[in-house]
Amino acid sequence: MSRINAEKQLEQWIDQYQNLIYSICLQLTKDYFDAQDLTQETFLSAYKNLAYFDGRNAKAWLCKIASRKCLDYLKHSGRKQIPTDSQFLITCSPTQPPPEKEVMDNALHRDLYDCCMKLKEPYRQVALDYFYHEMEPVEIAEKRGKNLKTIQTQIYRAKAMLRKLYRKEDLLNG
Repeated sequence: MSRINAEKQLEQWIDQYQNLIYSICLQLTKDYFDAQDLTQETFLSAYKNLAYFDGRNAKAWLCKIASRKCLDYLKHSGRKQIPTDSQFLITCSPTQPPPEKEVMDNALHRDLYDCCMKLKEPYRQVALDYFYHEMEPVEIAEKRGKNLKTIQTQIYRAKAMLRKLYRKEDLLNG
């Protein structure tokens, strides 16, 4: 494959699979910045190894590269990590969470509430009680005067609906 064709192929893959690869990296590393770096490394590795690509299922090939990059990173990152002053201070003061975490938690909590409010009844109230107010299914069943199995089914369905809403919002914001 010529260099120009390889670059076009890479651009197409980045456009098509960047969010997927990033989400895999974020899921495995649990770190926003590491996930960004590993996403770039994944596409760079794919470009370098394009000659070994058999032309079938680029998505699976890229996902495999991403997961291997992340696993390698996780194996070696623990040995290389030197705590910075801020990391040391965070570990020394467990009584109060850092302000960044509080801001992020509040934003996530707001997003969760907004998504729950987009659901139709009875899923809206069940989702709010279970996910937002962190009530147990038994408590929700007692509060609503409903069968526990009914509440568990509604929670399951609300979870699927919320997952779709989050994905849709990620695509719109991403």
